[in-house]
Amino acid sequence: MVPKRLEMRRQPVTFTIVMSISSVNLKHTVTALGVALWLCGPVVADERTEQLFETLRTAPEEEARRAARDIERSWASSGSAAMDLLLKRGRDALEIGEIEQAIEHLTALTDHAPEFAEGFHTRAMAYFQADLFGPALDDLETTLALNPENYQAIYGLAVMFQELGDTGRAASLYRRALAINPHMDNAAEALERLKRDGIGITL
Repeated sequence: MVPKRLEMRRQPVTFTIVMSISSVNLKHTVTALGVALWLCGPVVADERTEQLFETLRTAPEEEARRAARDIERSWASSGSAAMDLLLKRGRDALEIGEIEQAIEHLTALTDHAPEFAEGFHTRAMAYFQADLFGPALDDLETTLALNPENYQAIYGLAVMFQELGDTGRAASLYRRALAINPHMDNAAEALERLKRDGIGITL
């Protein structure tokens, strides 16, 4: 289940930024995050996950999309019923627009499960909806440090770079997301728009 306001987590809009981010410090942080992201190698949890990513990259579309759903379900599983419940409560609160409550649930989750990337990813969405862009970026950075293959978070970072005017780096990140999940329609569409503007043409 993907709530309408929670579609940032999947392909529709991971971080649809409608504001101008002008803080120099924020720009520096985003740039540093981009550099760190390029230095991260693939992190694969186990053989099954590796097989799912291979299917995602190489299989026909319908099979690949099933693999994507399986991957994202695995990302949402912390291994603890209590932590999974906090994630669900946070998502449910986001779905009905109770942003502060969502942040409370998700902060409890990240405090108790600091290695659970999806807790930070979901809280980043909550912070974003609360117009807390710095904390949102911090949580996105943590998400990618814990799970560099999270193509949704990579897509979100690309949108942030594009909003900040670094369209070349945005194009590179869109391509990276598509290299992991070639069926990310939003990333493909965003990259195509940049190409029409003469940016990111070289693949």
